[in-house]
Amino acid sequence: MKRISIDPITRLEGHGKIDIFLDDEGNVANAYLQIPELRGFEKFCEGRPVEEMPNLTSRICGVCPEAHHMAATKALDNVFHIDPPAVAKKLREMFYSIFFATDHTTHFYALGGPDFVVGPKAPAAERNLIGVINKVGMDIAGKVLKMRRDGHALIKMIGGRPVHPNWGLPGGVSRGINDEQREEVEKLGRDAIEFAKFSLKLFDDVVLGNSEYVDLIKSDMYTHQTYNMGTVDENNHVNFYDGKIRVVGPDGKEAFKYDSQDYRDYVAERVEPWSYLKFPYLKKIGWKGFTDGVESGVYRATPLSRLNAADGMATPLAQAEYERFFDVLGGKPVHPTLATHWARLIELLYATENWVRLATDPDITSEDYRALPTETPTEGVGSVEAPRGTLTHHYATDERGIVTRVNLIVGTTNNNAPICMSVKKAATGLIKKGEVTEGLLNMVEMAFRAYDPCFGCATHSLPGRMPLEVRLREPDGVVIRRLTQYLS
Repeated sequence: MKRISIDPITRLEGHGKIDIFLDDEGNVANAYLQIPELRGFEKFCEGRPVEEMPNLTSRICGVCPEAHHMAATKALDNVFHIDPPAVAKKLREMFYSIFFATDHTTHFYALGGPDFVVGPKAPAAERNLIGVINKVGMDIAGKVLKMRRDGHALIKMIGGRPVHPNWGLPGGVSRGINDEQREEVEKLGRDAIEFAKFSLKLFDDVVLGNSEYVDLIKSDMYTHQTYNMGTVDENNHVNFYDGKIRVVGPDGKEAFKYDSQDYRDYVAERVEPWSYLKFPYLKKIGWKGFTDGVESGVYRATPLSRLNAADGMATPLAQAEYERFFDVLGGKPVHPTLATHWARLIELLYATENWVRLATDPDITSEDYRALPTETPTEGVGSVEAPRGTLTHHYATDERGIVTRVNLIVGTTNNNAPICMSVKKAATGLIKKGEVTEGLLNMVEMAFRAYDPCFGCATHSLPGRMPLEVRLREPDGVVIRRLTQYLS
């Protein structure tokens, strides 16, 4: 049996590799997405004062620290049994919408977009942001850089730092915004709406205008019929900051809807010996292996999943794009994995509209942005929609507020099983009779890249027999000793 390794895989957050095994006829017998790193945040957070968690857990990731910061802050509200004032919630949601728009911009233009704008089989040296700029022009670079610069400037102004904010507190936030800052937030938000509209037009021209790309998106090798998860408001519209978690089946019908506090009744986790990522699944359905369909507990939590799980968007421009999305792709639910890129741009538009909606709220500059906790800390869960999926932080403390137990289910962890399934199905559909090219291997990578995975965030293993290999090498690279744990 022949093994083909893609090591390292590219244009993602974190580290990973793909091993593809070919049978004697050169066809794919199996494929594995392996994540070889372990961060261990759940364990070393124990023993720390719980109020440190928003700042500590934001260090899990330098790409989406705001997501961990916000989930942790909401968990603290529950740990201390305090309900933040309405203004604090609005400020948090506005801040989070700014972050969301900035993060989605990064993925489309720098990570996922090159596969379509430059081409999935283009030379590897061209499949990057520079390649995108060379293909569509320097004016695009200016728009992208302005969007990211504006977003990070506002994140710093509101959250204290452009990366790793230090703003969230149990019962609210540490500072509000004044009238001058509000005007700046609104002005840049209106620019961001135009950028989101421009990005959707670019997608129309470059991707939807290319029948070969549309056929690729709709192809069976990039399609899985799983359950879909996302947070929705009281109208079942997409909401990134707050609401109930809704799960719909492969047929699009609602299967479950629950408060994040009850996640353990609906989501269970398991491990495999070849990865440091846990594999969540729907507890009430059960684990049936790496398979899709209504009988399998595998679910996805992605931008595409959020659109599938919702009945609409809460802002008018995004709602129009939501309706067009399902019209073009044949109605709800949409299952092709590569359609996630389009869904991500619709969310970008929603995030910018929501950003402006909150920036123009008459109460947003109020100084009533903190309620002081008075009760003994105990246990709490905080949940938001991270760009990569539903993010859950669960903390338990002693009576002094010292953390005794932590569980984190991050967006990419939710998607671990379907990512593995997507990689295998793409490899099986692309590699025939041993014919392997660099372009085909990149198309295998496209299967995981659509999820915008953050493997650094996601590597939190359950206690148990996890495999480990250490190789000691001479200066010239010769292996002199191999140490293993739980490996054959």
